[in-house]
This record gives sequence, C-alpha cells and structure tokens, in this order.
Amino acid sequence: MTDKEKYRKFSETEKTIPIFSKGWWMDAVCGDQWDVILIEENGQILASLPYYFEEHDGLKEIRKAPLTQNNGIWIHYPQNQKYENKLSLEHRLMDLVIDKIEALNVYKYQQYFHYSIQNHLPFFWRGYTQTTRYTYVIEDTSKVDELVKNFSSSIRNTVRKATKTVMVEEDLDIEQFYNLNKLTYERQNLSIPYSFDLVSRIDEACKMRNARKIYYCLDDEKHIHSAAYFVWDDESVYYLMAASDPMYRSSQSLSLLIYEGIKLANRLGKKFDFEGSMKKNIEKHFRQFGAKQFAYHHIQKTFNGGDS
Repeated sequence: MTDKEKYRKFSETEKTIPIFSKGWWMDAVCGDQWDVILIEENGQILASLPYYFEEHDGLKEIRKAPLTQNNGIWIHYPQNQKYENKLSLEHRLMDLVIDKIEALNVYKYQQYFHYSIQNHLPFFWRGYTQTTRYTYVIEDTSKVDELVKNFSSSIRNTVRKATKTVMVEEDLDIEQFYNLNKLTYERQNLSIPYSFDLVSRIDEACKMRNARKIYYCLDDEKHIHSAAYFVWDDESVYYLMAASDPMYRSSQSLSLLIYEGIKLANRLGKKFDFEGSMKKNIEKHFRQFGAKQFAYHHIQKTFNGGDS
C-alpha cells in the first residue's frame, strides 16, 4: 500500500484532520497532483502533511490548492500531555517532515496551516518564512439566541431586513450556483479563479459524504439574490463560497445566509469557521457576527533552482 492509499484510509476515520486535508478532498481538488508525507512509528501515523503540487519548466512547486483554506501538517498528540512535552513532540515531528519536504527536490514550498498549529519554530529554524493570516470562528454554536446577541446591531438589522425581502431555500443546482458565483467576481472585474469542473468535483465528493449544504435566497418573483456554500468535517462548518447577483445587492441577503450557516453548525453541534479574509471590508463583516479571531500560518521557502 502506498503512503497515499494509506493516508486516504487513515484520514477517513481520523476526526481531528480538517476537511481540507482529507484524502478524498485532495482527490476532488487536486486530481493526481497531490501526495502526502507520513511520519510513522510502530505502525502508527504520528504526523502527516498532504500537499498539492504543480510543475513549471520541469520544476516542482508545493502550493496552496484552490478552494482549500488550509493544508499542511497534522500531528497526533497523546492525551494529557505536558505542554513542554507537546512542544518537544512538535519540534521532533516537524523536523522529520521538513527533512522529507526537502528530499522532494522542489523549487518552492508554500502552505497555509490550520489554526490549531500554532508552533512553527522548526520551520523558522530551517530557513522557512512565516506570514500571519486570520480566520474568524464561532467556537460554541450551541445557543443560537446567545449568538444573535453577540451580533453587531448592524448585522441584526441587516438579517431582520433580509427576512422581509427574501426566502431561504436549500440545495440550489450546482451549475446555477457556479454561474451566480461568477457574477460576484465579474462585479469586481475579475475572472472566477476556479473552474466549474473543480466545483462540481468538490460538490460530488461532499454530497457522497453528506458534508455540504447550499442555501440560497429568492424573492416573491423567484429571482435568486444570493447563495452560500457550506462544507463540514467532524469539528467545524466552513463558509466555503458565496455568490450574489449585483442587481439585488440592496437586499443584503448574504448576511441572512451566513446566519443560516451558523444555525446549521448549531444543529450539527459544530464550530462555525468563516474562513477569514485579509480584505478590510470582508474582515469587518465577519467580525460583526461575534466570531473570534484566530491566527494561522502561511509557511514558505524558495530553494535555489529546485535543489534542496
């Protein structure tokens, strides 16, 4: 059994591996352009690092996969471990992972780690650079009424206004969603950065595992104002994609759909992860839902001509 096959099987059952690092997610997003580094001892996987790669002019680059918030290292932590022992374990396993990265003979490495990985010192010591990025997370979604109290008054008013204008429906056709999603980019004079084929593959993989929901808003005349695509793993619901028709921006219905996503997390007993944004206006919008800011690492290194 190859490491990739072993990892596919392992990630199906290991609940602490985020959805974006699951083998099936990597298959859907990356096709054949992914692999995994495993650190095993006594038949147990202690660390893993799935990665997406591209080749340019015969040189291989490890980089962020499309529509994939984070990727990178996962570590198995023993229960009731002392903090000093945890750091020692991280340093040892990260060093072993870095050895394997550098044996791949890549010319560039960059990944976004999940926010649960706070320590990046072994990478720093080996010449990797780190940039801090942020996501926003509602950790406890168990009491919806309390969550709404934590919304800013502006968001509460926006949601209230939207409920008078539109209705929330679910399971929009994936092609309709994609076409609406394209309008969001076109409004900003941008091309959509991913293909319908990619979105369709993600949708099929998530549907097979009952790990996605599409909510959308429409008015009395059946005009679709906006749509939101949510996915989830064992711990969190993620706000993966949003789509809106510029003609109906005034209804501000996306805020209502985010609220629906938070209620979905409540029903599933999970956290809600906004996936974050470094754009000022988007960050402000997410923050107003009462979410907590979490830092995560963008780790990268460029090697000389691909020689590690």
